[in-house]
Parts: sequence; structure tokens; C-alpha cells
Amino acid sequence: MESETEHKAVREAVGPDLTLVEAGSALGFGTVSLLFVGVLPALLGALADEHRLSAAGFGLCAATEALSMGLSTALVGILLPARHLRLIGAVATLLLALLDFAALGAGETRVLALRGLAGIAEGVLLWISVGMIARSELPERWAGIFFTASTAAQLALALAFALWVIPRFGADGGFLLLGTATLFGLVSIVSSPDRYGALPGSEGGAGPPPLRGWVALLATLIYAASGAAVGAYLQPLAHQAGLNADVARTALWTSLAAQIGGAAAATALAGRLGYLSAFIVSSAVFLGNWAVLALHIPGWLFIISNTVGGFFSVFVAPFLVPMTIEADPSRRAALQSAGAQLLAGALGPFVSAQVVSDRNVHGVLSLGAAFLVAGLSIIIGLRISAIRFANDVGKGTFA
Repeated sequence: MESETEHKAVREAVGPDLTLVEAGSALGFGTVSLLFVGVLPALLGALADEHRLSAAGFGLCAATEALSMGLSTALVGILLPARHLRLIGAVATLLLALLDFAALGAGETRVLALRGLAGIAEGVLLWISVGMIARSELPERWAGIFFTASTAAQLALALAFALWVIPRFGADGGFLLLGTATLFGLVSIVSSPDRYGALPGSEGGAGPPPLRGWVALLATLIYAASGAAVGAYLQPLAHQAGLNADVARTALWTSLAAQIGGAAAATALAGRLGYLSAFIVSSAVFLGNWAVLALHIPGWLFIISNTVGGFFSVFVAPFLVPMTIEADPSRRAALQSAGAQLLAGALGPFVSAQVVSDRNVHGVLSLGAAFLVAGLSIIIGLRISAIRFANDVGKGTFA
């Protein structure tokens, strides 16, 4: 009995159980797909310092990659059956690395085009990882593990960017290292599962979610867009506070270090802390953090504020999955949750690009607060309606 438990360590609510090695390999594809998230502010900042990217280009570049990645994740989740995952992962990993290398020496137009194409490959890789998480019995725990692993990888890359690559080799050095790190994703091919079980009510692909699932995805989109709007402008916000690029780069890697702690905390609290409590506490922290960033503050306070915000940005993210599952028990919305978060990564910077100028980027802070309050309001509404429905059918409240 003990050996069987060890062999089938990851209990899936949909499809066969997985071993720890299989689950870890499946998460490896998604870890590679999100490497760009941890270094994007430093990479865009380097491009701007080299006069290869404008202030508006900051938002547009981040939006382009996140938009194509989110659409890619969503479309393959709806249209494709979860089969031949190893071959798909290998092709997408190689394509992504080649696109990173192709950005060497590129100007704004070419960078925008290449990062849009990169988002497609990244979305496919993320779909492989999300497929495993959405089918597990405790998805917030595996989402927390995934965020811990991906954030740790982002931190290692961000430290290399901040301390060595960007100061010495500039943006091209960053693209070269990013592409090289991406190739490590090929290791996942060896032990990753080659297929997953079909979701309830689906034939072939997962299919679209029902209405309540779409509402949950809308809440995810708006809520996550708040942090994306502010995060893409980390270095310009530092400059407006009278701080240099080194402060922004330090704030980036300390934030990533804190995000590992946030992901670990979410993993430990999975199944114990209700998702609504996690959202309310995190939202209060975000609003306070952004209020501080609007001030003319010393570098150490800028770093601390962004670090605290980083902890809660990843702490709250895994709780988006149980929120969507409560709204849509078929888990089809949960499969689209990552796509919605990525589209949020496009929506936030795209809208923020309309409210900034080269001299003033503080508009992103007000925009982020508006998105945050709107998204949280929808989440609260979903929770209240779920409780009322449970009471009406005589099953009590959800845990």
C-alpha cells in the first residue's frame, strides 16, 4: 500500500493519477514558459535605456507577449485534446528559444513582432502544465508548487540579469541568456505524461466553460490586470521617484525572492484558507503598496514596498483556481484560468500605455486600483451567489 501511494503521489480528480516525477516534468514546461515574466521589467528597461523602446513601447511589448500567450493557452485548451504532450512540448520549447535568439540587435518594431510570436509558444507550454493542475484533487496546492518553482527560476534569471548580464552586455545579453535558459525545458520531455484524461462533458478538446465559468474568468482577467498594469512600469516608477535603474532591478529580484515565499505560503494553506479571505487580505496590501509607490520615496522604501507586493502577488494567484472551480465544477473554466491571467497581463499594460507619458507614469497606479476593486467585487458576488445556491438546494455552504 505504501509503495503504491508513493508511486501514485499526485491524485487527479480527472484522469489517472500521476507520479511525482510525471507531475514535476509537466510543471517544467510551464516553468520555462514563464521565465520572461521575471525578467521582463529589466529587459524592457534595458531596451529603453538603449533607445530601442519608447515609454509607450513598454506597455505595448508586455501586452503583445501576454496577449498572444493568453490566447494561445485558451485556444489550445478549448480545441485540442491533451495528447502527444511530449512532442508538442519539445517543438514549442525549441521555437521559443529560437525567437529569443532572433531578438538580438532588434529595434522596437521587430521586438514587438518577435515577442508576440514567442507568446504563442509560451502559451502552448503553459497549457501542458495547467492541464495537470486543473485536473488534480487539490489544484491550489499544485498551483502553489508551480508558482514556487517558476518564481525560483525567474529569481535566478533576474539576479543574473541585474548583477551581471544587463550591466555588462545590455539587452542583447539578456535575450541570449533567456533563450539558453529556455532550452533546459527539453529535460521535461523524458518523464512528462504524454496525455491527460478528458474533462467532464468534453469530447476531444476541453470545450468552453458555462456562463458562471465565464464570469469567474472575467473576474480573473480584471483582478490580475491590476498588478500587470503596475508591474510593467516598475523601472519608470522608480525613475519618477528620483531613483536609478539599479534600484528598480534590485526591487525586481527582491520581489521575486518574496514571491517564492508567497507561493510556499499558498501551498501550505491550500485546503485550509478560503479563497475569498486570501483575496481580501491581498487586495488591501496591494492598495497600500501602490499608494507608497506614488510618493517621492528613498530607494530602500521603494524596494521594501515592491517586495511586500511581490509576496502577495503570488500568494493570491493559486486561489484563482478554486474560485473558478466553485463557479464551474466541470473544471473547464479552471483550465482557462491561466489564459485569463495572461490576457490580464496584456490588458493591464495595454490600457496603462494609454495613461502614461515619458514624464509621468503615475496614472498606472490609479488604473491598477480601479481594476483591483472591480475584480474583487465580481469575486465577492460569485461567492455570495454560490452560498445562496448551496442553501437553496439544501447542501449548506461551501468550505
